[in-house]
Amino acid sequence: MGIDSIYGDILNEHNLRPSHRGNLSDPTIRLEGKNPTCGDDIILELKVGEDGTITDGAFSGSGCAISQASVDIMLDLIIGESKERALELCGKFMGMIHGKATDEDLEDLDEASVLQDISHMPARVKCAVLGWHTMEEMLGIK
Repeated sequence: MGIDSIYGDILNEHNLRPSHRGNLSDPTIRLEGKNPTCGDDIILELKVGEDGTITDGAFSGSGCAISQASVDIMLDLIIGESKERALELCGKFMGMIHGKATDEDLEDLDEASVLQDISHMPARVKCAVLGWHTMEEMLGIK
């Protein structure tokens, strides 16, 4: 099995069987993210503890396989992390999408690194970053 096949398997798994699809019963913050150019639309919900730790997360909505897999992978990475760490991971993800990731960044991004080659498909970049931009806005950056 080639490396491209493994990457495809990871994206397919997160798209077809997302761990975080659904709604939280009492999210701390909730925000809709839209990609008007292709119709991707997500609602991202996070529970953030008083200490700033993201204790849970979920998403709903519709979109292409890349947008859905990317937000599910993102939630895998940020649940259990501080808001600051989540934003740091977001910065590393955006750097990766723009071709500026180090090996250490890719290691930190874990499965999200499978989206590294999206930078070569400009029409799909907005799909891959939708969940990340939404999270960034939720946590007060945008």
